[in-house]
Amino acid sequence: MSKYFTPRRGECFSGKVKIFDSLTFFFIISCKSADTIEVKDVFAAFLSCRRKNDMHRSRNVKFAVTGVITCVLLCHFAGCGGHLGKGNSPVDLYVDAIMLQEAGYPNEAIEKLDAVIKKEEGFSQAHSLKGDIYQQMRQYEKSAEAYRKATELNAWSFHDFFNLGKVYQAMKKFAEAVRAYVRACELQPENLQAHINTAKCYNEMQQYDNALLYAQRAEQIDPDVTELQRILGDAYEGKENYEQAISAYKRALELDANNPQVMTALAVAYLRTSRDEPAKQLLTSAIELDPQNGKAYRHLAYCYLRLYEKTASEYRKMAQQSADDKAQMESMVSLGDEMVAKAIDNYTRAIEIDADDWDAHRGLGVAYIIDGKKADGTVDEFLKDMAIEHWRRSLQINPDQPRADRLRNLIAKYRAQ
Repeated sequence: MSKYFTPRRGECFSGKVKIFDSLTFFFIISCKSADTIEVKDVFAAFLSCRRKNDMHRSRNVKFAVTGVITCVLLCHFAGCGGHLGKGNSPVDLYVDAIMLQEAGYPNEAIEKLDAVIKKEEGFSQAHSLKGDIYQQMRQYEKSAEAYRKATELNAWSFHDFFNLGKVYQAMKKFAEAVRAYVRACELQPENLQAHINTAKCYNEMQQYDNALLYAQRAEQIDPDVTELQRILGDAYEGKENYEQAISAYKRALELDANNPQVMTALAVAYLRTSRDEPAKQLLTSAIELDPQNGKAYRHLAYCYLRLYEKTASEYRKMAQQSADDKAQMESMVSLGDEMVAKAIDNYTRAIEIDADDWDAHRGLGVAYIIDGKKADGTVDEFLKDMAIEHWRRSLQINPDQPRADRLRNLIAKYRAQ
């Protein structure tokens, strides 16, 4: 039962929450056989309040505890006692459902809640609890349906709007999630996670101004949250404000120095601003921390291609100015070959991790063409065929990718050679 009373920043007082668990257990034993509907109604309301963590948000713990004790005394003076499972009213069934849920019988709890709703369609707590149980079971469509009904019956329930947003977000229905989260933020303007989740969904919808609005509100609540700084960085990057993005990502790394996802995001921002060497160092560190980070492998491969281009450009300038320093020129050629080989290795690793990474397939094709170029301008047949194969695969995975026409033109060009 104590899982409902995990203290969170800004949501509860410390050290006084466990008292409700023993009281709740005593309440269940006392009220299951209560003959007075008034007592059961009070208990149902208490359980609903407890389940949604509203009780421990009270400003005055003494008031909450006094209320519980009063209800317990009412139960005893009403003649509570005896055996469990006696009643069949909506409140009885709802209490049964809560007990079954906490005992680990979700399907049986759902059956009880369906019986509650059949008897009393407007029992909002029953719809809400169904949403909770289905969410725990990862049956998100059913969970969303239950939460929708609960919000229709109770337009002031933060719990139901917030969790409706969560299940929509899990289903990647970001527009619907935003609508629910925005209402949750209105109901609890100081709730950090509601604002963070709203900003995250706006980022997914590429509505970066709205994402910044909610992320900045969250920052006013608590700036020292890694996830929040990452979201701010993503929003700034979406707006192509790379310096602000870099500042946010750096702040996130100050809060969590060994976070490979933040390292990767910061490295990408560095690549956007042509800071290839620091990007390479960050991506290498991210892969050391998370060897299954396919995105880091892909961007590291791209970084090596960028470094190859710089080396090739320097080689061409040197060749135009003077060809006397052959040793240095040969060293540059060797370095360029090494960069291309590392790009191929890292793109290949990214594809091993995620075979549907269309961007990695596209980049690997480019790397094969560079690796296969001969002095006369032609391309090695085997490497050319490999490049075309990966380009085709990239288009199969994502036919609407950026610059798709350019990729089709490259395929046609090299097939004609």
